[in-house]
Amino acid sequence: MSTTRAQRRVRRRKVDTLFYLFLVPSLVIFTIAITLPAVMGFAYSFTNSIGFGDFEFIGLRNYRAMMTDPGILDAYAFTLMFALVTVILVNIVAFALALGLTSKIRAMTALRTMFVLPMVVSGIVIAYVFQFLFAKTLPELGAALGSETLSTSILASERYAWLAIVFVTAWQAIPSAMLIYIAGLVTIPDEIYEAAAIDGASWWQRLRMITIPMAAGFIVINTILGFKNFLNAYDIIVGLTNGGPGTATRPVAMSILRGFEGGDYAYQMANAMVFFLISIVIALVQLRVTKARTVFGS
Repeated sequence: MSTTRAQRRVRRRKVDTLFYLFLVPSLVIFTIAITLPAVMGFAYSFTNSIGFGDFEFIGLRNYRAMMTDPGILDAYAFTLMFALVTVILVNIVAFALALGLTSKIRAMTALRTMFVLPMVVSGIVIAYVFQFLFAKTLPELGAALGSETLSTSILASERYAWLAIVFVTAWQAIPSAMLIYIAGLVTIPDEIYEAAAIDGASWWQRLRMITIPMAAGFIVINTILGFKNFLNAYDIIVGLTNGGPGTATRPVAMSILRGFEGGDYAYQMANAMVFFLISIVIALVQLRVTKARTVFGS
């Protein structure tokens, strides 16, 4: 009996060589391209390196300086506000579109294709198209209509330029979120809705008591993925405002890159480490808040 059990354990532990053939190259590439640079960057954040040449270990001086740097603090405030507003807008609109595109309407396939188109266009291309609209077309239209408000480009306003960035980012991000919601909504059995309708439940009650709870897992997925992507926003902001006017719409990612270009290597590595930790904490909090939800809702 014991011999048979031992043979079963050996049989279970045996791994196909093909597994390692696929795993090892990916692991090596990931280590060289991701893990090693991250470890080196973390080490450099405790130095005064400018990216080349000699450097000295200075401890936590870079991290302490960040806490009082208005440029970095403003970048974090803008990035977090932008990510929060955009993720809320994207999820509301994407969920509403998914509800409409999973109902029995005409030309549903054509409408789905039309709504997905923004997702396949490069972010920088989208940004330059909207930059022309905001900077040229809309002001000219406002001047023709005699509107002083519309005659000025929103991208030139330190107070409102971020709204244009939110709008364009959401316009590109909504299709991918919508597809995830559609995938979730089509898994909800029609029998549940039919039973609720027989019991006299209104459309709003069915939405609140059936649709949203059963799609909760997909809401979690879109929220986490969206927040992660919007925290790292870069290309659309570059194309629309390039971080301006002034530094009003400069995200953390742009601050880090501009610092690298200016020779502030170690200081911005410290900034990158802090930003990485903040991203991890936000993701963990989101998972903690929604830990009772399964991937397919509950």
